[in-house]
Amino acid sequence: MSNQPPYPSQQPGWGNGQQPYGQPPFQPQPPKKRSVGKVVGLGCLGIVGLFVVILIAVAAIGGGSSNNDSSGSGNSKSTAPVGKSSDKAGDTKKNDTKKDATDGKVVFKVWGTAPAGALGGLDIGYGSDSDTRKGTFQDGKFEATLTLHKGALYYNVHAQLQGSGDINCSVTADGKTKKGHASGGYNICTAQLSSNFTGGWS
Repeated sequence: MSNQPPYPSQQPGWGNGQQPYGQPPFQPQPPKKRSVGKVVGLGCLGIVGLFVVILIAVAAIGGGSSNNDSSGSGNSKSTAPVGKSSDKAGDTKKNDTKKDATDGKVVFKVWGTAPAGALGGLDIGYGSDSDTRKGTFQDGKFEATLTLHKGALYYNVHAQLQGSGDINCSVTADGKTKKGHASGGYNICTAQLSSNFTGGWS
């Protein structure tokens, strides 16, 4: 009797909450391991990238200030002769004065030979699309100046011979000049500058 195996109810583990013989106990799955290397790598890459951006910004700011300093030092250590620089300034002032003499003005001219005919002397008219005037030809020439208005459509001058003669005419505005010519009979010399709607004249 002592050599017989115990009854099932008396076998170890049965009825005590333990697994029967022959079956391994149930093991829960281990938690998934995170890739610590990747996280650390990305963190290091971000720090290095930020450091590079800061270095670039500092270099850019330093470069700008060094340029300003160098330009300032260049001005303070200028070796150009004082006389030459003052001459250049004087030349510029002279050029500006010449430009200002005709800037904002329209100049009308007629010149040549024009004997008076039965109807009198040379018939001259000048002005713009909104302002027309009469001119007088004396001593072989006529010249008049008007203020240039940007809103004008055109400026012109015309001169009609009275039976004979040979004349030229011109109108100038903003450095642009148009010319005309007439000879003999009752021919008309005409010159006109038209606005090109961009502030210029042609």
